[in-house]
Amino acid sequence: MNLVVLLLTKDATLSTPLLSAVSPPSTTTTSDSDESSSSADNSFRYDYHDLNFNTPPPPRPPPLPAAVFCSSYKSLAVLSGHVSSVSCLALCGEFILSASQGKDIIVWQQPDLRQFTKFGHGDGSVKSVVTAGNKVFTAHQDSRIRAWKVSRSSENVFKLIDTLPTKKDYLGKFMKQSNYVQTRRHHKLLWIEHADSISCLAVSNGLIYSGSWDKTLKVWRISDFKCLESIKAHDDAINGLAAINGIVYSASADGRIKAWGRRKTTDGGGDNKITHSLKGILQGHKDISINSVVVNQNGSLVYGGASDGYIMGWAADEGFESWKLVCEAKAHATAVLCVCLVGEFVCSGSADKSICVWRRDLIGGGLVRYMVVKGHEGPVKCLQASPERVGGGFMLYSGSLDKSIRVWWIPNHSKFHIWMSYWGWI
Repeated sequence: MNLVVLLLTKDATLSTPLLSAVSPPSTTTTSDSDESSSSADNSFRYDYHDLNFNTPPPPRPPPLPAAVFCSSYKSLAVLSGHVSSVSCLALCGEFILSASQGKDIIVWQQPDLRQFTKFGHGDGSVKSVVTAGNKVFTAHQDSRIRAWKVSRSSENVFKLIDTLPTKKDYLGKFMKQSNYVQTRRHHKLLWIEHADSISCLAVSNGLIYSGSWDKTLKVWRISDFKCLESIKAHDDAINGLAAINGIVYSASADGRIKAWGRRKTTDGGGDNKITHSLKGILQGHKDISINSVVVNQNGSLVYGGASDGYIMGWAADEGFESWKLVCEAKAHATAVLCVCLVGEFVCSGSADKSICVWRRDLIGGGLVRYMVVKGHEGPVKCLQASPERVGGGFMLYSGSLDKSIRVWWIPNHSKFHIWMSYWGWI
């Protein structure tokens, strides 16, 4: 007991990451958020009377020491450059990629967060951006995926190399009637084509997965951009994808997350064929939409953000054959639009303009509210977090319908962890 008390009362010191002292016109640096201290105070409300003890309850725990929150989150920069709502973000080495309702994708270079270049092509807004090695894939409202090669050796750093479905894929299939599917009355398309906007992308094990408002999930091979499979996945639009260890999770407006398992089969010609089959359904609340899905590094925990403001979490069994609901956290007053996961933290962005940071139980998967981050003037549409530790915390990037990208530093308070562990809450 005495050891823990000493740890909790000792002054905490957290270093803050430094950015370049010179900021370009499009980047404005802000001070600590005014709401940070009040967020910390309002983040934790726990009454031991709510617990079911077999023995008399212990004394009420002391207040969380003020030293724990001596350094709360920092708002490091506001990046302005988009003329419309920011729809998606991606990290690509030293670059941050941000896309909006326009076709242009802005490239921001770290650490000084200056605007490095722009690239883009096609009609309609960019819905999703993912990276795989030296390639970037963008999903568009015009129902196409575009592949870009990243090369610092040429003046055109982000060079368009192909559009999916490829011309080769079209030519190999358009002559055969069996390759066409009915998309709506009196209208047919090749099965390799999406019939509506592509809303999300995921990359895993040499494959690209695309989810669309047309309710289908398509599988593409990165090596030659060939479409391998099309799955009628949901009863409503697909909003989010996450893939790891041969399983892809699709989140939909039908209120479900579905887990699809990858398997290899051999066709009649002796060639290997990749197919996916349904392994499980992770059911959300009734009459809601699941807008985002993330999965931890070993695939054992899945989290979904829903339109009713909840984050729901499921734990997989050892064989990844079934999933058990392990948490339902009321994250926001309005819809959760995006979720990201980094280490032991889960971050959620909402239509209520705020970001909630949660610390997760590394064993059970439960969530404890850690802090609330405020600063955006519009709904938070997308989040990305860097896995690299910086100054005792991590970098969080958020894009909003207010047309801005904000860069935050989120501290990792070890004293908070000790305090929660001591009282058996994590």
